[in-house]
Amino acid sequence: MKSTASRPASLMVTGTNLEHARSHNRRAVLETIRLNQQLTRADLARLTALTPQTVSNITAELLEAGMLLAGQPLREGARGQPAVPLSINPDGAYSMGVHLDHQRVIMVLSDLSGRVRARAEREVRQPEPALALPLIAELRDSLRRECGLDWSRLLGMGFVMPGPFGVEGMTSVGPTTLPGWEEVDAARLSRELGLPVLLQKDATAAAIGERLYGMASQLRHFVYLFVGTGLGAGLFLDGRLYTGGRGNAGEVGHMIVTPGGRPCECGNQGCLERYVSLRALYEALGVADGKQATPEFLAGLPIASAGERWLDSATGPLRQAVSMLESTLDIEAVVIGGLLPPQWLNALVERLHPLPVSIRHRAGERLRLGSAGRDVVALGAAALPIFDEFNPQYEVLLKNSRG
Repeated sequence: MKSTASRPASLMVTGTNLEHARSHNRRAVLETIRLNQQLTRADLARLTALTPQTVSNITAELLEAGMLLAGQPLREGARGQPAVPLSINPDGAYSMGVHLDHQRVIMVLSDLSGRVRARAEREVRQPEPALALPLIAELRDSLRRECGLDWSRLLGMGFVMPGPFGVEGMTSVGPTTLPGWEEVDAARLSRELGLPVLLQKDATAAAIGERLYGMASQLRHFVYLFVGTGLGAGLFLDGRLYTGGRGNAGEVGHMIVTPGGRPCECGNQGCLERYVSLRALYEALGVADGKQATPEFLAGLPIASAGERWLDSATGPLRQAVSMLESTLDIEAVVIGGLLPPQWLNALVERLHPLPVSIRHRAGERLRLGSAGRDVVALGAAALPIFDEFNPQYEVLLKNSRG
C-alpha cells in the first residue's frame, strides 16, 4: 500500500502554528483526513503546513479520543519507523440534524464520516413551537432507541428552519417563515431538547450538505439556490461559508428582479421568490391553499400547461438573478436544489439555457443540479455540531484547496 503523500492532487486545509489556534488545528487535521480518506502524519504536516510535532500531538489526542483510527503500518523503506495511515473513525462522534419546514420535520443521526445512521420523518402543518418541539423530542428519543449507538458521543443537534432570522419588518411575514418562532433561539431549544443546539437557515444548511456530501465538494466558489416555499441561497466564497453580519446572507428571494411586479409580503414588488419558489408554482397550478400543495403531489404531476406557464414566468427572473450573482461574486457555479421534485428542477434548469453573457461566460458549467438529495438540509444541520466541536468558527474550517 502506497503512502498518500505521493498523490499530487491531495486536498488540504491549512493550519496555523499559533498556540491559541489549537482548536482550529484539530479541525484542520480532521478535515484534511476526511477529504483524503487516509493520510500519514507526514502527509498531514505537508498538507496542513503544521509542524511534525504539532501534527503528532494532535493526532495522538484524536486517537486517544477515538476520533481517528490507525491502520496497518506502511513498509516503504529499510530505515526508520514505518508510517501509519490515519483515517476518520465514523463512530468517533455523532450528531443530530433537524430540518423543520411548513409541512414536515426530518431528523437524521449522522456519524463523524457523515453517514446517516438513523432517520425519521413526520408530517406537520405550519408547526408552531408548542406542537413541533414535543414531536422533535419524541423523534429524538425514537432514534436513540433505534440506533443502539454510544449516546455519550452525541455532540449535539443542528436545528434548521426557513429564514430570515430577526429582520425587522420581515420576520415571520408571509408564507416563507414559520409563525410563532420569533423569540425561539438556540438557548431555548437547548433547554427544551436537553442537548446543545445550533440554529441555522435552511438554505445555508443545504449549501453545507451539498458541499460535504454532494456535487459541490470540489467547488471553492459557489452559490446554492434552495427552492423551498420561498427561495434562499447559501454562499461559499473561497471555500468558506459566508453567512453575513447577522447570519442572513443569501436572502436572494427578496432581490427585486421585476420592478413593479408581483406584490410580496415583505412590502416590495417583483421579488425573485414571487416567481421562483414552490409557492409560485402552487399558485400557477391553482393548489396554493389546498392540501395537495406538497412536493409529493408535484412529484406525481406531469408538467402540463399550468406547469409550463410557471416555467415561462420563472425563467426570466431567474436568468437575471444568476447573472447578478455571477457578476457580483465571480463564482464558479450556481447549484440549484431544494424541495422541488427532480423532474420540475430539471425542466427549470433546462429552460434557463442559454444564460445571458456574464463574467462567467464560457468559464465552465455555470448551472449545476444539486446531488445530495432531499435530505441535504438535514445532513447540513447534522454537520453543524461536528464542526462546532472543533472550532466555533466552523465556516472558516471548510476551506480546502488543491495541493
